[in-house]
Amino acid sequence: MTNIPKPERDDNSHDSFDGITFEVVEEEHTHEGQKIRRRGIYLWPNLITTAALLAGFYSIVASMNGVYSQAIYAIFIAALLDGLDGRVARAIGAQSAFGEQFDSLSDLLAFGVAPAMLMYSWSLNDLGRIGLACCFVYTACAAFRLARFNVQIGVVDKRYFIGIASPLAAIIVVSLIWVGIDFPAIFDLQDRGIQATNAVLMLIIGILMISNIKYYSFKQMDRKRVPFAVMLPVVLILAAITYNIPVGILTVSIIYAFSGFITTFLARRHQSRIIT
Repeated sequence: MTNIPKPERDDNSHDSFDGITFEVVEEEHTHEGQKIRRRGIYLWPNLITTAALLAGFYSIVASMNGVYSQAIYAIFIAALLDGLDGRVARAIGAQSAFGEQFDSLSDLLAFGVAPAMLMYSWSLNDLGRIGLACCFVYTACAAFRLARFNVQIGVVDKRYFIGIASPLAAIIVVSLIWVGIDFPAIFDLQDRGIQATNAVLMLIIGILMISNIKYYSFKQMDRKRVPFAVMLPVVLILAAITYNIPVGILTVSIIYAFSGFITTFLARRHQSRIIT
């Protein structure tokens, strides 16, 4: 009788998931192109992402309690942390599929749900179901934008965001609310016109997130030298923002939102020249 050799047991097989476990196992590709399975997660990038998730969660709680200033600050903190976790992951070589998915879930809460809850609690609750629907559309668009971003990684040009990024969309919403809190005489929340304007803005910002408008990502400037003269307009912009921080942030974010139309026009013009 011929003895058939038994295959060696792979400790990284699906059997390792039996029972109660909190382990994460994901496939990675080596430089030689081989697939290997690794256990565990990278600590520092995911720790920063968790802090961003906490900031988004706290913003929702603060909005529900009517503490709008703290809700605004929490979303800004989440935006700073969101920009930091990816850079830390790339700097220490700790990029992973788990980190990408975790980052997207954190972004959905901090930049999709939290700004919508803040706007609804601050201004749109008097509109009832209409205000609720507009805030939901914003959240749904943030989810669509993040899902599309995940499936298009490595496909689209890294110089551009397709649709306005969810952190930038959230900053437009919260800076608008911040300005409204500082200037209550102008933003009379009892005025149906102001409420309707805020509802329409939530829809417009949501549509910008899922649009195909191109926004410059500034990613190629991370390790690229630029002329020293570039610092002059940056200093001027920062000086203008410090004169009135909420108005300055809102103005810069709105200018960036409109810049996408110019960037898209120039990109299409350049593409048509190449084709012809």
